[in-house]
Amino acid sequence: MVREDPLDLEHIHLIGGVDVSFSRGDKTGYAAVVIMEYPSLRIVETAGVKGPLGMPYIPGLLSFREAPLLLEALMKLKKDPQVILVDGNGIAHPRGLGIASHLGVLTDMPTVGCAKSRLLGSHQEPGPGKGEWVPWHHEGKTLGAVLRTRKGVKPIYVSIGHRVTLRDALNLVLSCCPRYRIPEPIRAAHREVNRLRQEG
Repeated sequence: MVREDPLDLEHIHLIGGVDVSFSRGDKTGYAAVVIMEYPSLRIVETAGVKGPLGMPYIPGLLSFREAPLLLEALMKLKKDPQVILVDGNGIAHPRGLGIASHLGVLTDMPTVGCAKSRLLGSHQEPGPGKGEWVPWHHEGKTLGAVLRTRKGVKPIYVSIGHRVTLRDALNLVLSCCPRYRIPEPIRAAHREVNRLRQEG
């Protein structure tokens, strides 16, 4: 896993967002990936899959349950994203390898973890304004950053997945949040996953 590979945002034109959905007792999962033009955030391609989950639900090992479906969805794409935003954690994980890092290593693509809550560690509260952030630590190590993507709205947890610096990850995530708390590529992937679940 590479943690300090700079990401040149000026040369990023296609950005992906991924999401996975399943109920804890289910044996079937749904995964979606949405590709957007960057920085316009216009959707250019969507792919989704429904399939069996490869292993039972085990807290802390969800990436092994989710990654096969995400890889299958990525393989259906005609265009390859230059960076992927993942609904989940990267190195901010008890084993240092959350779904964002897991997926990044398997694909060797730059990935960023964007989580709505934290699994571990501690941090101060970021300022109330959009773009304000604070480091997020655990046992003397920096796990990521707690980023306010909208004024007065709860922050999100940003962590390195693979082949990206934390500073570049923050800049990228913030630029993908023009209106909402969650980055647009992940929001779009979440909508696609819900559509797949409704179709069954």
